[in-house]
Amino acid sequence: MQTTGREDEFREYVLTRGPALLRAAHQLTGHPLDAEDLLQNALTKTYLAWDRIEDRNALDGYVRRAMVNINISQWRRRKLEEYPSDQLPEVAAGHAAPTADVTSEVQEALERALQELPERMRAAIVLRYYEDMTEPEIAKTLGISVGTVKSTVSRAMAKLRSALGLPR
Repeated sequence: MQTTGREDEFREYVLTRGPALLRAAHQLTGHPLDAEDLLQNALTKTYLAWDRIEDRNALDGYVRRAMVNINISQWRRRKLEEYPSDQLPEVAAGHAAPTADVTSEVQEALERALQELPERMRAAIVLRYYEDMTEPEIAKTLGISVGTVKSTVSRAMAKLRSALGLPR
């Protein structure tokens, strides 16, 4: 099979810059297989535009921009595939819904973790997540600044995650 100079040039580019571009794709997607697919799609677009790209020093930027655009398009497409519904989906065979025992155990663990928080942290969490108050409303209620509310809620959530054994 005989290749053209264009194909050889593109192949050489992919061989030399492929690993770095794959790392960039992985940073965009967070998953190795998705990164490979993303890079392949971007390289396909680059190959189709190869003759129009005059500045060969700008190739990395072209491929990265293609990866970002493709990733955003895929994200938007996935987002549109999820529609709200008034009915809950059926539970698939082998995937049982949480039982009341499991739910009550989680609630009890959360209650214990909340009781271990200092008073201001507990108040901020309860007002924010149980009473659904905004940060300015919490600040006014507790007599503290909005910035203090934000940092207090953040530290309290970190303590709760730690107490419940959840990832940060």
